[in-house]
Amino acid sequence: MNWSLFCVVYLIVVTVTMGVFIVAALVTGFNEIAHILIVAILGMIVAIPEALFFSKKVGSITGNEA
Repeated sequence: MNWSLFCVVYLIVVTVTMGVFIVAALVTGFNEIAHILIVAILGMIVAIPEALFFSKKVGSITGNEA
């Protein structure tokens, strides 16, 4: 696996995922700091398989999946 590609994809994916989760938490009324921290950590964990999936797809398109 191309780790540099994974790191770049992870940085983008974790930002988007955490943002979506935090906005969803705020809209549903979970606006305490403990809830926001839990959602942020959950977003960081959920972003790992997403980044693996997208980095493998991009690597297979460019031919750098080794």
